[in-house]
Amino acid sequence: MNNQRKVVVITGASQGIGGGLVKAFRDRDYRVIANSRSIKPSSDPDVLTIAGDISDRAVAERMIKEGMSRFGRIDTLINNAGIFIAKPFTAYTTEDYASTLAVNLNGFFHATQFAVAEMEKQGSGHVVNITTSLVDHAIDGVPSVLASLTKGGLNAATKSLAIEYAKRGIRVNAVSPGIIKTPMHAPETHGALAALHPVNRMGETSDIVEAVLYLESAGFVTGEILHVDGGQSAGH
Repeated sequence: MNNQRKVVVITGASQGIGGGLVKAFRDRDYRVIANSRSIKPSSDPDVLTIAGDISDRAVAERMIKEGMSRFGRIDTLINNAGIFIAKPFTAYTTEDYASTLAVNLNGFFHATQFAVAEMEKQGSGHVVNITTSLVDHAIDGVPSVLASLTKGGLNAATKSLAIEYAKRGIRVNAVSPGIIKTPMHAPETHGALAALHPVNRMGETSDIVEAVLYLESAGFVTGEILHVDGGQSAGH
């Protein structure tokens, strides 16, 4: 088995940012382990798909174990899977709370533990967490406490892990997007959502993909929260 080519693990990989990341890394000749609840098998021999809920520890373990068995290494993990529910704080249900924490935090925890354990063995690796600029810049009209609670936790964990593993060859960074044009947002909402950014447009999937690729190649960057948000976090 040729295991010299790099291998990336991407959660939430079936559409939107995740789908864009799969294509971008394949274009760079990475082998890809792609996870989402609904992901379909791939005809590409260099793409291993693992269907399942990443908040289930058994799914995360299978993703890394099968990836190691197939490709022999794990170089990068992109924690892209996430749930975003915009509701007034008192309107959140216990189900909203549980599901958001399960995917945004439990999914990160399980996938990262298993991936970093393999990265430690090879003495190198990179973790990228996809968070949100709402953590730094709350917006009136976009009530999103659960996003800030969970993704804010990931921002903090990014820095903590970056320092913990800095001497072991493993970098940890985050990309903090503004509102990105994905299937999550109906076309009729795009005008209002664009206006929430100082540059007066929504982000494109490619904006986030390019940020992740920059971090992947930036060997001297770790512990960074890279805002890709049209100026949103800087002010209005």
